[in-house]
Amino acid sequence: MKTLATLAFALLCVAVAPAHARDAIPVYGYRVVHSYPHDPQAYTEGLFYLDGHLYESTGQVGASSVRKVELQTGKVLQQSPTPWPDYGEGIVAWKDKLIQLSWRNHEGFVYDLATLKPQARFAYPGEGWALTRDDTRLYMSDGTPTIRILDPDTLQQTGKIEVTADGQPLQNINELEWVKGQIWANVWLTTRIARIDPASGKVVGWIELAGLVPPADTLGDPENDVLNGIAYDAQHDRLFVTGKCWPKLYEIRLTGPKRGR
Repeated sequence: MKTLATLAFALLCVAVAPAHARDAIPVYGYRVVHSYPHDPQAYTEGLFYLDGHLYESTGQVGASSVRKVELQTGKVLQQSPTPWPDYGEGIVAWKDKLIQLSWRNHEGFVYDLATLKPQARFAYPGEGWALTRDDTRLYMSDGTPTIRILDPDTLQQTGKIEVTADGQPLQNINELEWVKGQIWANVWLTTRIARIDPASGKVVGWIELAGLVPPADTLGDPENDVLNGIAYDAQHDRLFVTGKCWPKLYEIRLTGPKRGR
């Protein structure tokens, strides 16, 4: 999922739906409200906004971490390394804890939200890609069309959502965010966010963000430094997006929609 070693496989299944099928799903554009500095060394895997700050999880073995970040400056205020040799993935806050997944080691980590000090580990089958939450449940992606529903206290699976775009399974569901009753998901190796109805699992809208991708010659690894990272400030209705090792994080407003591509 995260390195060139898996790129060939991902490209085989990256199509979110056939072109003719996508025509039925509205596509939203965007306008940039503000841009903020983002650590270009941060290989963003998870992102959320809470109480005036961003919380970010970064990937890559040996460089994975969870961090609390000042929005206006991009300054890292607190940071804790992901236990070696795990590859850090998605994060979510629940009560006084921060929960992080790892990619292929079948384990996640629980940190104290105030200090980011590690507290516990938990196990799960398969891969871990991303986490988000509503008021009562956690939602977990693993790169497949299935979003798992977790009990936030036990971290055990209690259900699942099968995600489709006009009847076709949606592969490579990556970073997640709960926005106004929908699950919004980056689709890995694309420039689109899927807006998913959690009741039906259907993609009810696409958000096209190709214009935000930095020029290839400014990225260290253009094939992997892709769009990834969604954070929503529900109190002020602000939406933030970024990408892996991008130099900026963007606050955007949606425009549209239009039908088709």
